[in-house]
Amino acid sequence: MEITRAGSQPSNKGPADWFTGSVRIDMLFQPKAPARAAAAHVTFEPGARTAWHTHPLGQTLIVTSGCGWVQKQGGPVEEVRPGDVVWFPPGEKHWHGASPTTAMTHIAVQEALDGKMVEWLEKVEDEQYRRS
Repeated sequence: MEITRAGSQPSNKGPADWFTGSVRIDMLFQPKAPARAAAAHVTFEPGARTAWHTHPLGQTLIVTSGCGWVQKQGGPVEEVRPGDVVWFPPGEKHWHGASPTTAMTHIAVQEALDGKMVEWLEKVEDEQYRRS
């Protein structure tokens, strides 16, 4: 058994290459072989969001606070709130983040395939981010 105490790992700022706006990432756990799952507690300030990206084995988001937006390529922007669970299948191009006026926090869970968990793509432009 291993216990990782709350506050024992530093918070990290979301890298500007992968995010727009202010994002804080608190890693919850990294894979320990043979397991390949990792999870992070991610907080997006209003208007902040990921770039478009994919995951080789998919991704699950568990919204824990606030109001956020998620979108898969070709689909509408969907609003998510605490208690909502979002599943992006393997290889599905998507983004997620806060609404323009409200912060959003979620737990993101994904698995590594051959050591890779995510493929980062282009940023979500302001025109794409706005809900129609």
